[in-house]
Amino acid sequence: MHFISQDLEDYIEQHSEKEPALLAALNKETYQKILLPRMLSGHFQGRVLSMLSKLIRPVNILEIGTYTGYSALCLCEGMQENGQLHTIDIKEELIDFQRKHFDKSPWGKQIVQHLGEAVDIIPTLDLKFDLVFIDADKENYLNYFELILPKMNKGGIILSDNVLWSGKVLEPVHPNDISTKILVEYNQLLKDDPRVETVLLPIRDGLTVSRVI
Repeated sequence: MHFISQDLEDYIEQHSEKEPALLAALNKETYQKILLPRMLSGHFQGRVLSMLSKLIRPVNILEIGTYTGYSALCLCEGMQENGQLHTIDIKEELIDFQRKHFDKSPWGKQIVQHLGEAVDIIPTLDLKFDLVFIDADKENYLNYFELILPKMNKGGIILSDNVLWSGKVLEPVHPNDISTKILVEYNQLLKDDPRVETVLLPIRDGLTVSRVI
């Protein structure tokens, strides 16, 4: 769903920072070789993620949902020299594709890939995070939030993607539509939870920025 006209989207992209060559190549290869390429963050949202990371200057970053690695590389752009990005995904067939592009970047040795269910992996990470990006199965967003929060540094930022869910959050929820039901609950939780302060940005499919108090 486009929330603004395609012409405006094009104008916004044209007047934002240019997509780096490495990411443009990853974008192109994803569309050529990987199923569901629309899952890619893409040029504009990628530049938003990069800018937020540069403002935050995180040491440790956690990403839930790697896909082909585009958003991970965007988040690395603001990471401190001694930092690490840990990224979790369940698709074993994408591991080598991700690594190929990670190793072409300046941050290859700082990116740690985890294969498996994030609800199982997050508790094993003995780290405090400054920045987290949630972009995986929507049914677990509430679980991810509760698992992540104790591992956040004060003032840390949690970014949550797809929180508008093609506008379905405004529609009557079908009993079998678990993803929309969870996202509605999740958005309300972020609004009401005293442990975070939140702003929901209408970027692509909705991006929430939550600051840990």
